[in-house]
Amino acid sequence: MNRQHGPRRARITFSDAAAKQLETITSEAELHALDRALVVVSVDPDIGEPLPADASGPQLRQYTDEIERVRLLYWVTALRTVVVVAYIEA
Repeated sequence: MNRQHGPRRARITFSDAAAKQLETITSEAELHALDRALVVVSVDPDIGEPLPADASGPQLRQYTDEIERVRLLYWVTALRTVVVVAYIEA
């Protein structure tokens, strides 16, 4: 039997700063909103808008979900298999 799968998702990981921010989120609603935003970014890492930068570091992107009121700053690895979240606002 041939099963069709959806698009492959990128793995989400957090910088040390974002991991500390994640630890401070205690509201169930904020965690749910953050989870939804992370799924969106993992399915389509290019969804966020690129932030101005120089060539010395990774290209930061910003994803904002106005409905859920979540903002993520992140970068994507060269093979597009990992999304590194650098900053969280929820």
